[in-house]
Amino acid sequence: MEQPLLSEKRSESEESERLSSYQYVGRTGSVIPTASLAGTEVSIEEIRSATPFPGPYPPSFHTPLISAPEPHPHEQAILQQGPYTTDYGAYSNEFQRQLLDEVEIRELLIDHVGHRCCWGSRPARTWKIHAVEDCNVYVGTLETFLEEREVIRETEPYLGDKIDGKDNGPELGIWELDLRSEFPVLFVPYKETRVKIPHSETIEKCSGCAGRGGIVCPTCNADQEPGFYKENQMAQCPACYGRGLIAHRDGSDTICTKCNGKGKIPCATCGSRGLIKCETCHGNGSMVTRNIAIVRWKTLSTRKVSATSGAASVPDEVFHRAKGVQLCNTQAYQCTPAYFADSFFLNKFSSDIIADRASVPPSARVICERHTISVVPVTRVTMSHHRQSFSFYIVGYSRDLYLKDYYPARFCWGLCPCLEWLKL
Repeated sequence: MEQPLLSEKRSESEESERLSSYQYVGRTGSVIPTASLAGTEVSIEEIRSATPFPGPYPPSFHTPLISAPEPHPHEQAILQQGPYTTDYGAYSNEFQRQLLDEVEIRELLIDHVGHRCCWGSRPARTWKIHAVEDCNVYVGTLETFLEEREVIRETEPYLGDKIDGKDNGPELGIWELDLRSEFPVLFVPYKETRVKIPHSETIEKCSGCAGRGGIVCPTCNADQEPGFYKENQMAQCPACYGRGLIAHRDGSDTICTKCNGKGKIPCATCGSRGLIKCETCHGNGSMVTRNIAIVRWKTLSTRKVSATSGAASVPDEVFHRAKGVQLCNTQAYQCTPAYFADSFFLNKFSSDIIADRASVPPSARVICERHTISVVPVTRVTMSHHRQSFSFYIVGYSRDLYLKDYYPARFCWGLCPCLEWLKL
């Protein structure tokens, strides 16, 4: 039986204020704690006013926030409502417990073993079912769907085209961009898009060549001061070594055809111009710079599992994938803890999930949140034979079987993962 946290009595106003911080989750036979919560629906204006930033999205965008949220595809609706006693000494919504007989349990285990290399089915067929234990698990999630925007500078060579600068109008702020055409489905895991900010283009002098369109030749002007160069710098002819003549074995000389007898040739890198083409601006000397908005939509998830000691060895991810029954599913701009009239445990469980809300980056804004609590039926089965025993779990309404490590009829000496990796 639950005991009150405080011995002293709360006044009616304090109790009403405490209960009003919860979202009411209806139950047959439950008393609505405050009259203000009865039949109250959140309006579009209330949701929009809750958002601290005015946005370009139309009122129709907020419609999903006030409609009844659809159950998760891995969840079942509550078919029957009424109290049942749990291991936590609290009440919760009743769900259809999975009643498994010996034949069904053995069939599930035989099917699971049949998909494992080198596992024998004899224990599944012949060992005695020693114990069948219900150890149901509560699974809670808080999904925060947000939109993040940041600005980056993009630069490319200016080719003489018309630019979209401030002469065409003021530059829009990053949160003034209307991205309704890009907006994804709510609670999509991740989506990113790039948008050019209107009227943000400017023409700037190329920093690589100081607007000249070329950079100093490193071959013929290597000894010059930075930023200075000389034209018509000639290099020694490699054929005649600067003589202008080619010597022959018979003692005669002929004019060098490579330098025409001058002994000097133009710089092979720049043609003695002193400059080579700037690769940054492609020789144009100017760059066009614009602001690009990087917009990301993503969902941050906070997950929490409350399992009894009997199911403590099962990884949380198994319960999150399993099909269960939703006890609450609320969606709002900012979710608050759910309220269960008959269960202190579920109220605290919901409050802990909300308290662990994922942190939102400064460059992001919350669009909406979704808070769900589900109960997943879990059955722990122990089979024994003489002095040997092993346990496995049947999880969710899809009856997924989880067997952690030990199974008595394994003939691969632990080599199955290696054989699977080697594709043998």
